[in-house]
Amino acid sequence: MKKHPKRMVKRLPITEARRHLGEVVKKIRINKDYFVLEKDGIPIAGLMDIDEFEDYLELQDPKLKKQIRKSYTEYQKGKARPVEEFLRELQKAK
Repeated sequence: MKKHPKRMVKRLPITEARRHLGEVVKKIRINKDYFVLEKDGIPIAGLMDIDEFEDYLELQDPKLKKQIRKSYTEYQKGKARPVEEFLRELQKAK
């Protein structure tokens, strides 16, 4: 499993974010940093990589959340199998 370096959550005034938007976006995309944008010291928005945001949106789907819970329960009961075995089964089905 690939390990990610510890991600940073940075607080940034929205005026600074506006001035350095390209640099902020680069840090989000390359370093996977998170940014909390503030106005007058009050957090108003968060910025994250688009891949993580899409994952977040998918997890808001109640049907998907139910499927994830069901899968995890099955995994805990030992109903999981190695991915190699599953892929071999898929190849045989073709």
